[in-house]
Parts: sequence; C-alpha cells; structure tokens
Amino acid sequence: MNVVVVGAGTMGSGIAYVSAASGHDVVVVEQDQKLLDSGMKRVKEYVQRAISRGHITKDQASTVNSACRDANLVVEAVFEDPIVKEKVFSTIDKSSPKEAILASNTSSISITRLARSTHRPDRVLGLHFFNPVPTMKLVELIKGDQTSESTVKSAKGFVESLGKTVVQSIDKTGFIVNKALMPFLNESIKLLEGGVASKEDIDKAFMLGTNHPMGPLQLSDFIGVDVVYQTLKVLENEYGACFKPTPLLEKMVKEGRIGRKTGKGFYDY
Repeated sequence: MNVVVVGAGTMGSGIAYVSAASGHDVVVVEQDQKLLDSGMKRVKEYVQRAISRGHITKDQASTVNSACRDANLVVEAVFEDPIVKEKVFSTIDKSSPKEAILASNTSSISITRLARSTHRPDRVLGLHFFNPVPTMKLVELIKGDQTSESTVKSAKGFVESLGKTVVQSIDKTGFIVNKALMPFLNESIKLLEGGVASKEDIDKAFMLGTNHPMGPLQLSDFIGVDVVYQTLKVLENEYGACFKPTPLLEKMVKEGRIGRKTGKGFYDY
C-alpha cells in the first residue's frame, strides 16, 4: 500500500518504520524540518537495530526510504488532543484521494468525533499502535459509527501485513487498553503521592506480585508522563472525576519531568 504517516514523533516514526520494513511505500509528514529530521533519525536507528539483530538485510534496508504521492492509507499520529487531531483530519481529508482510508493512532479519542471533520466518515477508523511500535504486537482497531466493513477489512489486512495482531473495540473513549490501564497508573501514582510506599517498592510489587514486565511508575515514564496525563484528561472529560489525574501528574508535566524522553520522570535516565 501507499502509506502516509502524519507526525514523526515516537509513534509516527515507529509506524513509518514497520510499514516500510513490511514492503509498503511510505511518506512521513511533519510540521517543520527539525521534527521531521528527529523522526527520520529514529527510523534510521530502527533500521540499524534490525540489521544488527539479523531481522533484515542491508539490501532490504535500502528500500525503507521509498516515497509516493497517492495514498491508500493515511495514519495520523499527532499529539493526543481532539482539537489538534480534528484539524489534521480536516486537512488530510481535503488533500487525500477520495478512496483513501484515514486512520488515527489515538489511544482514547472518539473515532466518530474525528470522522465528523471529514467528508468520508465511512473511510475513517482508529488504528491504535503501542510503544515501541517495532516490537509491540498489538493494534487496537476502532470502528466509528459510520465506518464501513470494507474499510475495516482493508485496515485489518494492512495491520496483519506488519506481522501484528488486531483486537477490535467499539468506539468508547479509551477503547480496551487505556480504559483499564490509565486508572491503574493513576492509582499507582497516588500510592507514591500518599507516601504508602517508595517508587521502587510500588514497581517491584507489580513486577513480582502480578508478573508485569515493568512497574506502573516505570511504565508511566516509558509512555510519557505527559501522555498519561493528557489521556486521563480525555477520559475524565468523558467519564467524570474517577479518571481525574492526580495532582502529582500535573506538577510533573509543568516541571518538564515527563519520563524517558526528557531524561527525568519518576526515575532519572
């Protein structure tokens, strides 16, 4: 397929890499050259890592820079804010071929709402990839109120061509994973905020007590404290105070302590 990825952040660059590595032609779009360069640097790092691990050959790697104009599929991967995403969807709707599928990598925002920004609601759906995209096997597929079955079938085929597994959710804010995960992270942060236990012991409790690969505070740093905060705000707006971000989250975002990507979060990196 001819795939356009809008947004070259952590998720967008990962989606671009796995799409290109699976044989699709990919164009990456960003709002300025600095962000685009940063995203393409991440793509090149994924390529070099795949070569070093024997997942792809150098010849295969040379094809990962293909580009094209006429998209079959546009994947939006910009900041988790409904206003921003609606503007992006309105723009790509005007500039994409009428038969192109428009997909959002949103982790919580209503697909039906985003589809209203377009003139093709039957061709809009959610494809929620997980971080890091090259290694995580799951993609949540979210069907909006007017998404057609042919759109779902095409999108599912695309995801499976990347070697990933699809789970399908109805269009309820938060979908499957984040509807359950975000309050878990929020409550875990409240344990730290309330002095119940140290960050190390909170993480160790879930790693050894529930067999999680990393603890909730480590996971928040990995996802991005700002992303956790923003996703909880979206869920709070939809479902009420039970999803309200704990004050420590807001404080950390204001201080720029948002996890691995800045070198400081609950832990130092």
